[in-house]
Amino acid sequence: MAGHSQFKNIMHRKGKQDAVRSKLFSKLAREITVAAKLGMPDPNMNPRLRAAILAARAENMPKDNIDRAIKKALGGDAENYDEIRYEGYGPGGVAVIVEALTDNRNRTASEVRSYFTKSGGALAETGAVSFMFDRIGTVEFDASRASADDMLEAAIEAGADDVTSDENGHEVVCSIENLHEVARALESRFGEPRKSGLVWRPQNTIAVDDEMAEKLVRLIDTLNDNDDVQNVYANFELSDAFVAKMSA
Repeated sequence: MAGHSQFKNIMHRKGKQDAVRSKLFSKLAREITVAAKLGMPDPNMNPRLRAAILAARAENMPKDNIDRAIKKALGGDAENYDEIRYEGYGPGGVAVIVEALTDNRNRTASEVRSYFTKSGGALAETGAVSFMFDRIGTVEFDASRASADDMLEAAIEAGADDVTSDENGHEVVCSIENLHEVARALESRFGEPRKSGLVWRPQNTIAVDDEMAEKLVRLIDTLNDNDDVQNVYANFELSDAFVAKMSA
């Protein structure tokens, strides 16, 4: 998982530098609205809404924007978004999963397909690559919140399956069924996490050379730039040299 984690951290930093705030906030608001519409508007009673709000706070989204997104769901005038998962192969045969919220399935499918094709990859049928990933729950804390030993002990007591700790923070992994309980238990001890939710974790990663890595990062950047795309996951591993280059 080391390569995947490095990739995730690089993309997070890069996103901080490059993302247009209005587009990022729009995506976050869309998830908040959908979560509030599908469940209760109270984040204490709606784990998905709570996760969406945590993600928004992590990106310094104003409280007024968050409240407005929730009220939009309650007003009944919110757009109806479909949750769609696209699966495909990027350059080098790397497996890619794309999660989207869209009000126009045909438009989004066409755009996502074109991104894969232009990158030298191909969009595949649903289920074509997801079997190479595990659907898991994760709870993330800043490194300053606890020592690695304290986090591991608390996570085990809470019913989590694994913990990864480094200078970037702590990532607690659990089953999707236990996510709400694990997140609550850890929050009571360490405070509000910086992130909590469901993700796709690759079972194995593929090492790619720097040339292929650039193509893959470009594909994922393009996918993330689409208004309808919420999350992108892939199973490739970056070289230390490429990580250093991207982190510079």
